[in-house]
Amino acid sequence: MVRTVVAGLDGSPESGAAAEWAAREAELRGLPLKVVHVWEPVPDPLAQAPLMGAETQQHWSERIPREAGEGLRLRHPGLDVSEEQVTGSPGDALVDAAKDAELLVLGSRGLSGVGGFLVGSVGLSVVAHAELPVVLVRAGEQAADEHESDPAGSPSTGTSYRPVVLGLDADAPADAVIEFAFAEAARRGTGLRVVYGWNLPPYYAYGLAMDAGLNDELSREETTALTEALRPWREKHPAIEVALEPRVGSAADHLVDASREASLVVIGRRIRRNALGAHIGPVAHGVLHHAIAPVAVVAHD
Repeated sequence: MVRTVVAGLDGSPESGAAAEWAAREAELRGLPLKVVHVWEPVPDPLAQAPLMGAETQQHWSERIPREAGEGLRLRHPGLDVSEEQVTGSPGDALVDAAKDAELLVLGSRGLSGVGGFLVGSVGLSVVAHAELPVVLVRAGEQAADEHESDPAGSPSTGTSYRPVVLGLDADAPADAVIEFAFAEAARRGTGLRVVYGWNLPPYYAYGLAMDAGLNDELSREETTALTEALRPWREKHPAIEVALEPRVGSAADHLVDASREASLVVIGRRIRRNALGAHIGPVAHGVLHHAIAPVAVVAHD
């Protein structure tokens, strides 16, 4: 079966930015791109209306993936682009359409005047249920945003890629998340910043003075554990420059801050199959809502 990169499209500017990012990622991976549009049939009462009937709505909605595909082929000559329209609940339909893909890419609404983006209910549902990596791309994302600034101080596709930022739980680093981040850095020929937050011992919450020596010792312990966890991938990718960045406090806040200078932020989501439903976790939730760069969420056991 041919592997693909799948982009979810709904005709909005943010989904257009996601499709463009997906096209660039497909080129980096040497894979075809499939653009998927989910059509939700109108309710029966509306379907009887002559100007809002199901056939009329579907006819117009079919233009969304067709026109998007035509534009992508013009802007990315040589890229194999296909379009597909599916019917059903958007979250479930997108997960199903991408079940055999390498990557699913979605757009997120931009926050007016505020850095970062807002993840809608469909995006959150897909992230929480998909077991393949899902990338969220904010509205207005441009190819140049992934690159370092040129001598004039402006982002440019003629410069090198900004580093990939990897957020890890130092106590339980997930192999799938590490592997994905190293592979993305290798494709871009850039470095990898590994950001991980850790909390002070509980007794500091009660106002006891912080011992500088103990702080350094705890930081060294976290760094040593993470260095060992990363060793196999550093040996596999010796050309990638890796920077370990331990931070005291909220991991989500530190990752959001690091996203300002990143081409991509990579975080993990533990797969939970239980009656309470799927969850993305507080760190992923915070990063998805406020990061500047595209965010890849990698599901893992």
